[in-house]
Amino acid sequence: MLPEIVIIGRPNVGKSTLFNRLVGKKIALVDDQPGVTRDRRIGDADLLDLKFQIVDTAGYEDEDAQSLPGRMRMQTEEAIKGARAALFLIDARAGITPLDSEIARWLRSSDTPVILVANKAEGRAAEAGLLESYQLGLGDPVGLSAEHGEGLSDLFQALRPHIEDEDGNAHDQAEELLLDEFGDPIGPLKLAIVGRPNAGKSTLINKILGENRLITGPEAGITRDSISIDWQWQDQDGTLHDVRLIDTAGMRKKARVQEKLEKLSVADARRAIDFAEVVVLLLDATKGLELQDLKIADQVLQEGRALIIAVNKWDVAEDASYLFNGIRAALDEGLAQVKGVPLLTVSAMTGKGVDTMIASALDVRKAWSRRVPTGILNRWFERAVEDNPPPAPGGRRIKLRYITQAKTRPPGFAIFGTRLDKLPESYRRYLINGIRRDLGFGAVPVRLNLRTSRNPFDDKGT
Repeated sequence: MLPEIVIIGRPNVGKSTLFNRLVGKKIALVDDQPGVTRDRRIGDADLLDLKFQIVDTAGYEDEDAQSLPGRMRMQTEEAIKGARAALFLIDARAGITPLDSEIARWLRSSDTPVILVANKAEGRAAEAGLLESYQLGLGDPVGLSAEHGEGLSDLFQALRPHIEDEDGNAHDQAEELLLDEFGDPIGPLKLAIVGRPNAGKSTLINKILGENRLITGPEAGITRDSISIDWQWQDQDGTLHDVRLIDTAGMRKKARVQEKLEKLSVADARRAIDFAEVVVLLLDATKGLELQDLKIADQVLQEGRALIIAVNKWDVAEDASYLFNGIRAALDEGLAQVKGVPLLTVSAMTGKGVDTMIASALDVRKAWSRRVPTGILNRWFERAVEDNPPPAPGGRRIKLRYITQAKTRPPGFAIFGTRLDKLPESYRRYLINGIRRDLGFGAVPVRLNLRTSRNPFDDKGT
């Protein structure tokens, strides 16, 4: 693993802006209002060839430990344990506040090395704040502008001793990349947990990890950013599997999403679906299946991601058998394009069903990544066409010549022939269902393209 550097500071000093600058992408949500970040987010940073993991944290606030800001502060305090260094960010234009002084006292009492960073240091308005920062007792400040990218070379010099040894070598090395039989990288299972607000997504991930890694509570919409966490799961045979868990913001009906920040959170959740390989749609057993759940599921399938439905709070479900059968029937009717999506039951409070969910996700990813040899694929195709020949609209036959698998993840196939523009949608569904059923793809989304060409061996069909 790469060395871990944590960004600490009071609300609205630019922590998420610096995080985005260091990872080179606008991953963390940024807004003018304070307290946007709540859970800690980890990203791979590359600063002038200095590679490390950067951790964005919630704004440090002096509030009761049971309140939401207090629980956010506890997450921040947990973040610096084991970190190589902490970047203590202050606002050079605002100067030193009493909360800055309190955070400095806490950081001085920790064993983690601290680098004082004065953000928004561009221009003469920041000079007074830079001078004031010496009173914090944390040495010379590094002046920079996270928004404009100024001062990063000074930050590089300050971080370098904490990441490299005396010979200029990184203290930690990244693990060697493994490849499968097709030469594709074997990475961690990218597993996103999505659903409506208060379905228990963060609570479920905390139970999986065995720690209070994410902030939870009775308040709806606590999670704002999509947070990814690397973890290892051990199956019944003792084999360890790398998993990247992705927690997301609750997705309400579009008409109810009015605030700018919630719109950003929902957009971030949708990007998390794009990033994931397998998506678990978490339902609330006390509320059952709603139209919004079906819309989220349809979006996952439209993006080509493998889908699992998990019903949370099963330990408190009433008339469990009736509820399960009702959800199963509603899914088969509402998701007609993919029959038999896995439906599981879990309890984020007790952990029951979690191992089954992870094992199912690994199996689904295997099907989602499956590649069928061309010979086997075309023998199946010949039998499928022979058992159910395509129609002949207007008395002219539709010729289906051969099929090839164009891609995986999600699986995509191309059929070549003539007059394919006349092929009914029902026949296309017949072929897709056969591919899923007979070739081991199960309930993953399958793409099927029809290509007409004069020469059956010319794959540049129109």
